[in-house]
Amino acid sequence: MLPYIIRRLLLVVPTLFAIMAINFAIVQFAPGGPVEQLLAEIEGTAVDATARIGGQAGSEVGSGSQARPGGGEGPGGESTYRGAQGLDPEFVAEIEKQFGFDKPPLERFFLMLKNYATFDFGESYFRDETVINLVLEKMPVSISLGLWTTILVYLISIPLGVMKAVRDGSRFDVWTSMIVIVGSAVPGFLFAILLIVLFAGGQYFDWFPLRGLTSDNWEELSWPARIADYFWHLTLPLTAMLIGAFATLTLLTKNSFLEEINKQFVVTARAKGLTEHRVLYGHVFRNAMLIVIAGFPAAFISILFTSTLLIEIIFSLDGLGLLGFEAVINRDYPVMFASLYFFTLLGLIMGIVSDVMYMLIDPRIDFEARGA
Repeated sequence: MLPYIIRRLLLVVPTLFAIMAINFAIVQFAPGGPVEQLLAEIEGTAVDATARIGGQAGSEVGSGSQARPGGGEGPGGESTYRGAQGLDPEFVAEIEKQFGFDKPPLERFFLMLKNYATFDFGESYFRDETVINLVLEKMPVSISLGLWTTILVYLISIPLGVMKAVRDGSRFDVWTSMIVIVGSAVPGFLFAILLIVLFAGGQYFDWFPLRGLTSDNWEELSWPARIADYFWHLTLPLTAMLIGAFATLTLLTKNSFLEEINKQFVVTARAKGLTEHRVLYGHVFRNAMLIVIAGFPAAFISILFTSTLLIEIIFSLDGLGLLGFEAVINRDYPVMFASLYFFTLLGLIMGIVSDVMYMLIDPRIDFEARGA
C-alpha cells in the first residue's frame, strides 16, 4: 500500500501544475481584468479609485490580465485597456505595478506557484485583507453546510437504500422511488425558495430565520442555547441541500445491495440455514457498503465545494461559494487562483484518502497489484 500512496502523492504535483497552468492560460484571454475594472471606476469616481490604488497591496500572486509590460501601451502608444484613453500612461503603468502586471505572464505564473508552494496566497485585490484570512473567515459556513449535509445524507440514504433493496418491487419501494425521483429532479435552489415562502416569513409561517448562521445575540446565549440557535439557522439551508443529495446515494446503496444479494455466496449462506438478518448484515453489508463508505471523502468535497453557492446566496450565508463567485465577478485573481489551488489540492488528497479507505475496508482490493 505504501508504494501506491507514495506514487499517488508524487502525481499530485504535476496534476496540480497542469490544472493551474491551463486555468492561468485561459484567464489571459478573459476580458475585464482587475486593471480594467479599476480603470472603469476611475471614469466615474477618480478620487475614490485613486485612493484605492494607494491602498493596494503589491501582491504579485495574481494571474492573467490583458496587461502588457511597459505601461499597457499598444502600437502607436495607445493603451491596450478599455477606459484608459485620456489617462496618463505613467498613471496606468502605476496601476499595473500595484497589481503585479508589470511582469510578463510566464514570470507571474511561476512567481505565483513559488508563493503557493509555501501557502503564501498574497492579498485580495479589492479587499484590504489577505487571501488566507478571507478563506478562514468564510470556512465555518461552508464546513457547516458541507459536513452536516454529508452526514445527514449518509444517515438517510444508507438505511433507505437497504430497505428498498430488501423490499425490491414492493409498494414501499415504489413510493420511495417516486420521492427519490422528485428529489433528484427538483433543483436545490428552487426548493430553498419554496422553504422560504413556507417557513421563513415568505407568505405563510415565520418559524425559521432567513439569514446567517447565528443570531445577533449569540455571544450572550448559554452553550445549550447557542447550539440550538446554530441548528435553528441551519435547518432550512440543510433541508434544501438534502433534497437532491440523498437521491443519488440512496439509489447507489440499493443497487449495491441488489447486486450482492443475487450473488452465489448469499444463496449458499441461506441454504446453510443462516437467518436473513445475519445474511444481510453479516455477509452482504460489508461488500455492498464498500463503494458507499469509501466514497465519503469525495462526497464531502463534492457537497462542500459544488453545491453551496446558490444556497449561500438565497439564505445570505457568507461562505466560500459566495467568496469565489464574487472573486470571479470582480476579477480578484489572488482569491480566484488561491481557491482553485486549495480546492484542487484538497480534492486530489481526498482522492488518495478514498483509495486508502477502499483498501482498509476490504483488504482484497489491491491497487498496487492492479498497477494503479
